[in-house]
Amino acid sequence: IVDNVNRALHSTMKQHSFIGVLDIYGFETFEINSFEQFCINYANEKLQQQFNMHVFKLEQEEYMKEEIPWTLIDFYDNQPCINLIEAKLGVLDLLDEECRMPKGSDSTWAQKLYNTHLKKSALFEKPRLSNKAFIIKHFADKVEYQCDGFLEKNKDTVFEEQIAVLKASRFDLLRELFQDDIHALSPTSSLPPGRTPLSRAGIKSIKSRPGQASNEHKKTVGHQFRNSLQLLMETLNATTPHYVRCIKPNDFKYPFTFDAKRAVQQLRACGVLETIRISAAGFPSRWTYQEFFSRYRVLMKQKDILIDKKETCRNVLEKLIKDHDKYQFGKTKIFFRAGQVAYLEKLRADKLRAACIRIQKTIRGWLMRKKYLRMQKAAITIQRYVRGYQARCYAQFLRRTRAAVIIQKFQRMYVVCQRYKRMQAAAIHIQAHWRGYSAKKRYIAMLCEHKATIIQKHVRGWLSRCWFKRVITAIIYLQCCYRRMMAKRELKKLKIEARSVEHYKKLNIGMENKILQLQCKINDQNKENKNLLEKLINLETTYSAERERLRSDVERLRMTEEEGKNAINRITSLLEEIAQLRRELESTQTEKKSIEETADRYKRETELLVTELKEQNTLLKSEKDELNQRLQQQAKEMTESLTKEAAEEKKQLECELNDERSRYQNLLTEFSRLEERYDDIKEEMTLMVNLPKTGQRRRDSTHSSNESEYTFSSEITEAEESMLRPEDASEKKAPLDMSLFLKLQKRVTELEQEKQSLQDELDKKEEQAQRIKAKEEDFNVRARGAELEYESLKRQELESENKKLKNELNELRKSLTEKAAPEVTAPGAPAYKVLMEQLNSVSEELDVRKEEVLILRSQLVSQKEAIRTKDDKNIMTETVVVPEDVKKMKDREEIAQAYVGLKETNRLLESQFQSQKKSYDNEVEALRGEIQSLKEENNRQQQLLAQNLQLPPEARIEASLQHEITRLTNENLDLMEQLEKQDKTVRKLKKQLKVFAKKIGELEVGQMENISPGQIIDEPIRPVNIPRKEKDFQGMLEYKKEDEPKLVKNLILELKPRGVAVNLIPGLPAYILFMCVRHADYLNDDQKVRSLLTSTINGIKKVLKKRGDDFETASFWLSNTCRFLHCLKQYSGEEAFMKHNTPRQNEHCLTNFDLAEYRQVLSDLAIQIYQQLVRVLENLLQPMIVPAMLEHETIQGVSGVKPPGLRKRTSSVADEGTYTLDSIIRQLNTFHSIQCQHGMDPELIKQVVKQLFYIVGAVTLNNLLLRKDMCSWSKGMQIRYNVSQLEEWLRDKNLMNSGAKETLEPLIQAAQLLQVKKKTDEDAEAICSMCTALTTAQIVKVLNLYTPVNEFEERVSIGFIRTIQIRLRDRKDSPQLLMDAKHIFPVTFPFNPSSVALETIQIPSSLGLGFLTRV
Repeated sequence: IVDNVNRALHSTMKQHSFIGVLDIYGFETFEINSFEQFCINYANEKLQQQFNMHVFKLEQEEYMKEEIPWTLIDFYDNQPCINLIEAKLGVLDLLDEECRMPKGSDSTWAQKLYNTHLKKSALFEKPRLSNKAFIIKHFADKVEYQCDGFLEKNKDTVFEEQIAVLKASRFDLLRELFQDDIHALSPTSSLPPGRTPLSRAGIKSIKSRPGQASNEHKKTVGHQFRNSLQLLMETLNATTPHYVRCIKPNDFKYPFTFDAKRAVQQLRACGVLETIRISAAGFPSRWTYQEFFSRYRVLMKQKDILIDKKETCRNVLEKLIKDHDKYQFGKTKIFFRAGQVAYLEKLRADKLRAACIRIQKTIRGWLMRKKYLRMQKAAITIQRYVRGYQARCYAQFLRRTRAAVIIQKFQRMYVVCQRYKRMQAAAIHIQAHWRGYSAKKRYIAMLCEHKATIIQKHVRGWLSRCWFKRVITAIIYLQCCYRRMMAKRELKKLKIEARSVEHYKKLNIGMENKILQLQCKINDQNKENKNLLEKLINLETTYSAERERLRSDVERLRMTEEEGKNAINRITSLLEEIAQLRRELESTQTEKKSIEETADRYKRETELLVTELKEQNTLLKSEKDELNQRLQQQAKEMTESLTKEAAEEKKQLECELNDERSRYQNLLTEFSRLEERYDDIKEEMTLMVNLPKTGQRRRDSTHSSNESEYTFSSEITEAEESMLRPEDASEKKAPLDMSLFLKLQKRVTELEQEKQSLQDELDKKEEQAQRIKAKEEDFNVRARGAELEYESLKRQELESENKKLKNELNELRKSLTEKAAPEVTAPGAPAYKVLMEQLNSVSEELDVRKEEVLILRSQLVSQKEAIRTKDDKNIMTETVVVPEDVKKMKDREEIAQAYVGLKETNRLLESQFQSQKKSYDNEVEALRGEIQSLKEENNRQQQLLAQNLQLPPEARIEASLQHEITRLTNENLDLMEQLEKQDKTVRKLKKQLKVFAKKIGELEVGQMENISPGQIIDEPIRPVNIPRKEKDFQGMLEYKKEDEPKLVKNLILELKPRGVAVNLIPGLPAYILFMCVRHADYLNDDQKVRSLLTSTINGIKKVLKKRGDDFETASFWLSNTCRFLHCLKQYSGEEAFMKHNTPRQNEHCLTNFDLAEYRQVLSDLAIQIYQQLVRVLENLLQPMIVPAMLEHETIQGVSGVKPPGLRKRTSSVADEGTYTLDSIIRQLNTFHSIQCQHGMDPELIKQVVKQLFYIVGAVTLNNLLLRKDMCSWSKGMQIRYNVSQLEEWLRDKNLMNSGAKETLEPLIQAAQLLQVKKKTDEDAEAICSMCTALTTAQIVKVLNLYTPVNEFEERVSIGFIRTIQIRLRDRKDSPQLLMDAKHIFPVTFPFNPSSVALETIQIPSSLGLGFLTRV
């Protein structure tokens, strides 16, 4: 085979080089190693030495040639092991020597080895339990060789007869193998080093004679192997070797099986591990500059490519590999450490992969577009044919249907007409007979009734006359008897008086004059009473007429409003009719077409008419086009004007809305302050109640003074306090229900006014009743029968009036129930019960008092009439006669008492008249205001309706939104007025609150003393929860009612913001609370929802009250409150808030409760937290602003020399304790990072930054206006530089659109004012146009304070300041000099939905919320 291969490869040309393949065994070690393994391992030692020398020699020559820094590497040298084998007295030498010995054996050879090398060579060892073995430490491992068979295998004797037999063989291949034995020993032999040929040993004949053997036959196998190996090494040293290492995966030749331990052994035996170590210490990979450039041209940019390839490669490598130790630049090559070429290949592959993907993307897109266009064209063709076929079928169906409908119409019409005619004839016949019969019956009944009434008339007249005669006789008889009795009594009195006339005259000297005087006074009082009564009657009539007129106006307005609604309905119906008419028109047009088809024969007659119509049509079209152009121009003008007006109105509305927000938020701050004051007073009261009672309890003077000085918002109304029971006083007061409080707050102002007016009337009437009762005890005069009848008539009238008042009171109740919120006025609500009880009690008391007053009034009127009749009699007879009432009085005291009583009754009537007049006026004014508001509302609605009908649909939506905004602003103003009225009523309720608090405290103490130990019941043991297998998490957390305080405590009261912000997701407390609310909503438990939300709000307030001065706490709870508010909006189920939700999030929406009221409460709470956060920020920044912005010199050397006479406040070098601009920027960075950690909304962060920059600008400008040494050109430059640094901070944080820069505009303009030229009129004009954000007072103040620092500057002249004042005279701005540094911009909370899925939220164990279970 070898000869044939050599002949095939032989060439006639001269050979300068050749390629040889050397296949050898690797390092071998078995359980029993003999002579073959020894030779193989010896050859491997020689080859490993040659490999190491070749590798290191080439490496070092390459490094030296390329002149790169290189340190020589120490490696393992196996020359001692080779010397042990082949040197003099080595293993092979001793083996050959033992083979020459006549009686040589393996054991003697082993003993010679022990004696020669044991303990002398470190690579030779003797086994412990064997005397016929030895160990050699090869470069790969230790190998133990057995000495048995070494000598025999080394001799390897072959007889000549055997060789001759093989040469004489008829098999050509076998004969060729043994032809030339001498050539096998040539240096060009291809004998492998690990094989010992059969014919290489000394050939010995059976009949050999001594002296005939050649030198060749004396050589042993070991000697031949050594010589052959030496020739091989010479050949290898003369060539350029390359190495291939083969590793067996396993010893059993199993597929898909890899023995890692065996592979490592093979690698170690082959010397690969040592080679890898050596290569890794150097630069195993290398590229020429041209190869590197062509290979990695992909990673270079066009600008990186230079003319010099070497410099280009250097620049690219410095960009790609940052560590310069990983590569070295030689003269012609670049050397890389291990792994760097793989990194560059990865970058190249990524770049090529991206380019391939882009090409594939473009080609595939083009192919798909072509395919799509073909498919689209085919689909359109199919659709066209299908739709044409369907249209033809549908047209045929319509024609057939129409023909069938026409036939059915005429047939049914004929049938119905016939049936109707028969029914009509029968009905007329029946009606005629029935009407005749009923008329006859009616006539008979009327005749009988007429006769009966005539009989009844005569009988009843006779009975009445008989009864009247009897009554007249009885009355006359009674009068006679009574007059006789009275005459007898009068006679007796006259007889007695006749006996003592003189005594009577002595006693009554001057009595007549006094009686006349009193009578005159009584007459005057009667006249005054008559006038007052007439006025009262006139006022009553006018009031009733005015009230009727106003009621009619209200009804008329309601009718007009209903008519407007009906008109709208009519418009919709008309639009529907128009649509129907259009449809009919279309149907008629189709009929017209059919008629035109049938009327072709009339074309000739109508051609002239058609031409005339065409001419008219062209004229009309031209007119129509002109009108359309005019309409379009007018529409454009209208739209432009409307857009301008809308923009202006929008700006004005935004300003008004911001003002309203600021007012509302200021009211919230005042409310929170009062609420805190109220809580403090409650705590003081509880502390004073808990104090032991030793004698009389003393009140704290500060408490009383604070009560008198401050006002506080009562969260529990008087009606609610009256409903408190004694048994509830000892219990712990539940937290305030915010929804009920807000609903009651809307009505408390109106009810307080009504209550106050009713209370005043009650007080007055109680006083009147007391006076009347006192006077009634003195007046015991009996009224006569006529007076009693008159009083009964008056009482009836008054009862009717009382009924009217009751009806009005019922109407008031209805209006209250209609106006109030449905939750508050519900029949089961506590506020509804309280209001109804108050109104009932007030109405009952009013009824009682009015009845008493009206009775007294009737008695007074009867007395006046009696006195008037007696006066008339006295005038006619011209004799002085005492009236009957006066005659009944015994002495002058009774007359005086009667006079005093008359005066008191006059006063009562007058006071009652005034009160009624006031009440009537108030009611009239209220009704007029209501009518006016209704009129305005009706007019506005009509105008809006007319405008909306004229506008397109998009403009209608905008108009409705604008109308809604104005309505909301008006309602906001009304609420502001109600809040102001409520603040006025707080002081009046203060005393009542103190009284109730005292009562509650006494009841608490009394109940605590009355509770016995036996009444205390142990709490039930909490049952053990059996864990169930969890289902899919639905984003809800279940908790028990008794665990609610624990939830609030662990999640709100004791939570550390810093740990939560660093370790957990932002807004985790808000998500947990909302998931608890979701579970309560899922259970449809309104009490649980209300309790949880109220506890949450009160808990947040407690935390902020306790740790409100900490910025992290305020920021953390502001972020969580906003997130909780956004969650309530996002999952409320309203479409406006569900746009950005995923389908899974829409499934988590609330289903049973509408928490819009609580959203308003949370919004107010967020506003309070925001204001508290702003105050904390202001306290932290306040001491830094003036030193950093004004006093510290950020630009050194600009200030120059200080003007003489000024105090030196600044220093060129900042002290350690002073603040610089960097301090403010660091503080701003701290604030911004903390807010971002807490997950605060970006819009809210922008508002906070805007407020901070406003504080910085306002404080800096105020100090600039108050300090003369700061108003100079250099200080203006310093301020401009500081402001630019703040603006740079805004750009870095992407907050330029937050409006913070605009808040610094006054400060920027003040700095510019310090730097501009201030001499001529042009300068004055420039200053006036530049300083738009500064007021006139501020500009003049800065100019007056301007102080030059060096001789190149001048002071501002007085004439220049006067010209500035004259130019700014028409500017309308506030005269205030300083800016309001305490001003807080109104805050808004834009809706920011969360992308966090509730089912993925995990509750960490660090929060201590193990009692919450996931649903």
